[in-house]
Amino acid sequence: MAGKEKSVTGIIFANMHDNTISDLTKLRTTGSVPFGGRYRMIDFPLSNMVNSGISSVGVITKSNYQSLLDHLGSGNEWDLSRKTGGLLLLPPYGNAVHNSSGLYRGRLEALANVQRFIERSTDEYVVMCDCDTIANVDFKKILNYHIQKGADITAVYGRGSYTHDELKTKTILNVNQDDLVYDVLIRPKFSKIEGEEAPVAEANVSLNMFLMSREFLLNTVRDAASRNQYNFEVDIIQHSCKELKIFGYKYEGAYSQIDSIINYHKANMELMNFEKRTAIFDESRPIYTKIRDEAPAKYGLGACVTNSLIADGCIIEGTVENCVLFRGVKIGKHATVKNSIIMQDAVIGEKCEMNHVIADKDVTLGSYRTLEGTENYPVFVDKGARV
Repeated sequence: MAGKEKSVTGIIFANMHDNTISDLTKLRTTGSVPFGGRYRMIDFPLSNMVNSGISSVGVITKSNYQSLLDHLGSGNEWDLSRKTGGLLLLPPYGNAVHNSSGLYRGRLEALANVQRFIERSTDEYVVMCDCDTIANVDFKKILNYHIQKGADITAVYGRGSYTHDELKTKTILNVNQDDLVYDVLIRPKFSKIEGEEAPVAEANVSLNMFLMSREFLLNTVRDAASRNQYNFEVDIIQHSCKELKIFGYKYEGAYSQIDSIINYHKANMELMNFEKRTAIFDESRPIYTKIRDEAPAKYGLGACVTNSLIADGCIIEGTVENCVLFRGVKIGKHATVKNSIIMQDAVIGEKCEMNHVIADKDVTLGSYRTLEGTENYPVFVDKGARV
């Protein structure tokens, strides 16, 4: 960001929500989960930071991060391959954790592990993001808001309608008329009356994006380490919201929060909506990703493709409807694939029928196979599986 007094360091947590989409994160981090035909989920917070002028970004890993390292490389695709600042991959181990495994238990311990990275930064502010939110965010606006409010912490939230079941995986920020956070509910559980339809409520849901001064963050991390505190949301946002000036910034743009395999399928399917797709993939604020030089998609004489996102390198000889196909996918003759997500290099045999399916990378589906899921219960096929 222009101006030294407003310079910002970015920190991205690549593994923070692995347990919510465990089928997809058995062999990878949340950050390296494929999304939208050619992207990984880390591409969104990373591109948001770069588009906001942030030129120093640290990515905190924990486990299964081999594919993440391969995807990010030197950071060249995001213009972060630099001698000063740039992209830095931060290991999960450090000398500040209190648990015997050596791996961090929460955000505060992860930050304590990389305390030297924060101390060495010359930037005045720090923005922290997870990889579970698909959105196109301008952190310049959030920084201006933070300074204007004189906030200790600015937490970004989105307001929407959610069922009580959906709210069980989320953090709710209650704000007053001045946008000051006065109460925080973390993964709330609501009682349900048997036979009653799932109630729908308006809620301010945290998008797991936080901005604060570097000095404030360092003091918070040091104090938390001395008290054996490790959960940023519980120990800081929730327990200290009445002592600190924590302001909520309402994000007005389109977003999707991936906190279940159902929401992952839904978020990909929502890309068929032109308005949402153009809001997330704004031409003035592009989402960058690793470039692969592959041939354009090839369509056979019997191919029929409608309302779908098709990546380069695909070969389609069957029917594809309302689908997201990643690079190198092959759809056989007379096969019918609907409402599905087919990841890189998957092969779908002749006369197969698929509906509401998520097929991970390198899946092979033999001829005449049928896989049928529903919108609320999509079928998931493991990476490399043969059916």
